[in-house]
Amino acid sequence: VSALGYHRTAMIVGHDLGSPIAAYCALARPDVFPALVLMSAPFPGPPAFPFDTAAREPVPAQPDNSAQALAAALAALDPPRVHYQHYLSGRQANADMSHPPHGLHAFLRAFFHVKSGDWPGNRPHPLSAPTAAEFAQMPSYYVMERGRTMPETVAPFHPSADEVRDCAWLTDRELDMYATEYGRTGFQGALQAYRVFADPALNAQLRLFSGRTVDVPSLFIGGTRDWGTYAAPGALDRMTGQAMTKLAGVEMIDGAGHWIQQEQPAKLGALLRDFARGAGRS
Repeated sequence: VSALGYHRTAMIVGHDLGSPIAAYCALARPDVFPALVLMSAPFPGPPAFPFDTAAREPVPAQPDNSAQALAAALAALDPPRVHYQHYLSGRQANADMSHPPHGLHAFLRAFFHVKSGDWPGNRPHPLSAPTAAEFAQMPSYYVMERGRTMPETVAPFHPSADEVRDCAWLTDRELDMYATEYGRTGFQGALQAYRVFADPALNAQLRLFSGRTVDVPSLFIGGTRDWGTYAAPGALDRMTGQAMTKLAGVEMIDGAGHWIQQEQPAKLGALLRDFARGAGRS
């Protein structure tokens, strides 16, 4: 913001991975980011420090093995499964996606399609707990068959020629731009985030914000056909119940999948404008 010559913004909007980044911006510097919109990924609040432990007998620090336990439980399913974040945090994911068998254009077309409102298999609903049995209800692009790459996972869902022709929100010309750029850069830069998610030591500094809430006017926007809203069980409830003290509401755009800003730009734009006007008056 400072590099662009500003001291303050009207609001900050974050989608997917940008959602927690935007939330931490508003949490840490509400003077710079006085209003917040999160899309697709609810913000459950910062991680907590261990509480009220001073009077107890000291015990050796124990590593957080919850991710490993979940990975083992998913691997024990029939067929064995693996969470997409676990897969994307591995060393092989970048090579798998940079050199898919049918080419980058075909891979990206299938990936965008299967996560969109156009794919009829997207019927998201809340998950009761972060267990293997609950996660197994999600589509295979979220909880993959173990041993399959992401390109192999989404390839069966590639849209038909008619569906591609009718996809006004992502034309082949636009998709060519994505394919060209990812062919040039690869995916590793973006995939680094999943390594952070998978390693508690790498994001332990976020505990500095333990107990803090987001206290600026906020709004959450999701799509009714986007699993992202429910991908982290309990996150939506924690966001609405405690993490944000001035949450204006949860808006779900009917028929939208994960790519809200592309699939439903007019409806999203109207929500953002209305919220910005209201936040400016608060």
